[in-house]
Amino acid sequence: MIALAVGTLALRLVGPALRSRVTLSPRVEHLSSMSVAVIFVALIATSALVVDRGFAGFALPAGVAVAAILAWRRAPFVAVVVAAAATTSVLRYVGVA
Repeated sequence: MIALAVGTLALRLVGPALRSRVTLSPRVEHLSSMSVAVIFVALIATSALVVDRGFAGFALPAGVAVAAILAWRRAPFVAVVVAAAATTSVLRYVGVA
């Protein structure tokens, strides 16, 4: 744990110092930005589809889908969160787990 903490701190301190000295190819920059998106989507998928090692039901993924559509359409963040919560709540209220 201590080694990971020291390694993380070292990378955080050395990163800004090396940023001006090291240039990355456009392909590496593109791949790194795409990897961030892939990790983010994987995190969302596991959070939305799995609860207590089982399927989360259909209400939660539906709320996440509504949020994704609204975010894609560039709706305000508050509207995205409220719409996702409302969708999940209404579906759970009517019995769609």
